[in-house]
Amino acid sequence: MKRRTFLAAGASLAATTLDAQQFNGAVEIEKDVSASQRRNMSSFRTLEWQPYFDNLRNGAILVDISSRALHYWSEDQSVYKLYPTSVPLSEDLTKRGRTRVTRKVEGPSWRPTPAMRERNPEWPEFVGPGPDNPLGTHALYLSWTYYRIHGTHDTRKIGRRSSNGCIGLYNEQISELFALSKVGTQVLLI
Repeated sequence: MKRRTFLAAGASLAATTLDAQQFNGAVEIEKDVSASQRRNMSSFRTLEWQPYFDNLRNGAILVDISSRALHYWSEDQSVYKLYPTSVPLSEDLTKRGRTRVTRKVEGPSWRPTPAMRERNPEWPEFVGPGPDNPLGTHALYLSWTYYRIHGTHDTRKIGRRSSNGCIGLYNEQISELFALSKVGTQVLLI
């Protein structure tokens, strides 16, 4: 059997044995999945919320910088999502800790921070909504100044260290997370 045929057959078998459905890279996990099946095809591992949050009031978002994954749990525990993300370019741009969603914007505009402008003086001072906007189609503003969870039109950034501090998702996925989350959703970056 050729290697390519073997790999395709293995992926097909794995996809049929998991009780997870994959939508645009996100994984929706059924409640009765065994511990050995709690993974998706891209090797992100699913997590339980209890080690990270005291409760799920307003829902919860966990961003794991090292695995470049965002986990979302709904307040009533009926929805769990796992998304691949882009993360900050370097440790000095990375912020960790607890915050919350303070504002939700569909079609966000963008202004580079003073530090970004210093590093990249050729960047524009303002970019309105649209395909040239680095925040993509939706943005969840956090209680930390300048930090957001947002979409991106540049899909090459997802799964990489590529941001100036924010967490990026595919536009389809930030749209879904935007609908699921609310102002007040708790966020933890680890």
